[in-house]
Amino acid sequence: MVGHVLLLLASMLPAPQANLSVMTWNVCTGTNSDCRLYRASAVELAEHIGRQALSRRAGVIFLQEFCTGATGTLELWLERRTGQRWTIGSWGLTGQDGTPYACHPDLLGRPRGAQSIAVAVAGDAATFEIHPLPAPPWYVKRAAICADLPARKVRACGTHLSSGSAYDDRQAGAPYRTKQLERLLEISVKPGYRSVVGGDLNVSPPDSGYGGAAGRRAVAPFYRLYQECDQRGGRRTGGWTRQGKKLDYLFAPKGSVRRCHVERGVTLSDHKPAHIEVTL
Repeated sequence: MVGHVLLLLASMLPAPQANLSVMTWNVCTGTNSDCRLYRASAVELAEHIGRQALSRRAGVIFLQEFCTGATGTLELWLERRTGQRWTIGSWGLTGQDGTPYACHPDLLGRPRGAQSIAVAVAGDAATFEIHPLPAPPWYVKRAAICADLPARKVRACGTHLSSGSAYDDRQAGAPYRTKQLERLLEISVKPGYRSVVGGDLNVSPPDSGYGGAAGRRAVAPFYRLYQECDQRGGRRTGGWTRQGKKLDYLFAPKGSVRRCHVERGVTLSDHKPAHIEVTL
């Protein structure tokens, strides 16, 4: 009788909440000689990325300035270390003529494929979509990768937007980043799914007081729909992720963010890895 009572009471308790951890990191390995991961081998990249992701038990990883040639090595490293299946969706940047935007070879001269964005997913069977984004016709094309995790009803979208440099959306009003963010917001939503969206957006937070005003305005709609990982109360800002400014973001459903962490001790890239833990 006591056992039946305990079972009845247990059935009345709320089900334990499931959590998901996500990391975003611009690893700066492709073409920037100022970064320590520049010309790193596929094995070295897998080791550094994998260790950083698993330090916070990431189940989804957004990468920018990665290399397509290291995708399989990272997938295998993650599977061996976790004992889980991992799947990685990857997209290599191209010029407007379709030529791959190549990563420089590793230090032994071995090719590493094209500079890329990637979304890695642990465990769950995932489907991936590549969504082209508006980009300056004189420079590289841009895209976002969205991974759908049906078992968790999660949609995870990662991207790397135009840099705002002289050759990549420097015009007044940041027209291409504005269009890129509009499109990213559209594709991030899927009925019946909870979304986590982010990456290196190359704009400053709306209430930060630094960076271009057009970029700050362009990212503001995300704060209306989502909660940003490092958002400070009602202020739409957060801790820096690159050289004193916040350029890297992780957005999740409002009220779902349990933890946020920017790993400022990592000096392998000019960007810091950012981690979010959300309640599903």
